[in-house]
Amino acid sequence: MIVKNSSIQKEELGGGLRRKILARGGKLMMVEVYFDKGGIGAMHSHPHEQVSYIVKGAFEFNVDGKKDVVKAGDTVYIGSNVEHGVVALEDSLIVDIFTPQREDFLRE
Repeated sequence: MIVKNSSIQKEELGGGLRRKILARGGKLMMVEVYFDKGGIGAMHSHPHEQVSYIVKGAFEFNVDGKKDVVKAGDTVYIGSNVEHGVVALEDSLIVDIFTPQREDFLRE
């Protein structure tokens, strides 16, 4: 499967966040999430494992109550059911990879 980024529209999530669902299949899903400075990814948890790659910008990441600043080039692993959230410290782009796929992200 080849997915052309230019063919995917950004989905407005509110609060200065936008999402693009990229390639997905089997048990994997890749998603771009764009944050305006100050945008918040509220604390939450889910049964999916997640790896996040910071493409651009910087975030204050809170993973299981531990806060740290991550910048472009850094990665974060989040285990199943671990509470986590972010605050964008500048305009930023993150790529999230989930297993299994986030069915809740898919429109009917």
